Amino acid sequence: MLIFIDAYDMLHLDETFWSSRYKNGATGWDIGHPSPPLYQYLCQLDNKSADVLVPGAGNAHEVAAGWLLGFKRLHLLDISLLPIQDFLRKHPSFPAAQVYHQDFFEHKGWYDLILEQTFFCALDPAKRPEYAKKVHSLLKPGGRLVGVLFDRDFGVDGPPFGGSAEEYRAYFEPYFEFEKFEPCVNSIPARMGTELFINLKKLDF
Repeated sequence: MLIFIDAYDMLHLDETFWSSRYKNGATGWDIGHPSPPLYQYLCQLDNKSADVLVPGAGNAHEVAAGWLLGFKRLHLLDISLLPIQDFLRKHPSFPAAQVYHQDFFEHKGWYDLILEQTFFCALDPAKRPEYAKKVHSLLKPGGRLVGVLFDRDFGVDGPPFGGSAEEYRAYFEPYFEFEKFEPCVNSIPARMGTELFINLKKLDF
């Protein structure tokens, strides 16, 4: 299930907006478990010492799963404090120093991998060029942006905001080498045929 917000509210995609979604249970983007494409990607990685950021992590199912897989340098970021507090209650052994209650665009860090899962589609589309630039700045040389993007037009005002592969290429091509940018074959059933799987390697300038 996906929950759409009216055009008035989309002008106010700030902490108050997103916290109200959690308070009201309007979290249709949350599938209740790790996204299969991201989880299966993490399962294939041997370097468990990689610094990994999950921005807009929400309830952070991917963070919890990665932690259990042995990734101990996972970092969780969200603009709303509510899901962060809930995550730390459920996972008290997770290092609080690796959790950021922060606007993504104000974050400073240095990562081998950034995982993208329903964060890009939650942003005001006008910020998409800035997102690509910001991700590039947060990645170490050779770092990667890996995850899924919606490849569809929702036909209504978001969030979520849809788009197309052609549109996304224009944002990322100045900053990344495209190693994978293709239809996702292991989406959840409700999203099958509507997602792209991306594995983009940072271009070093």
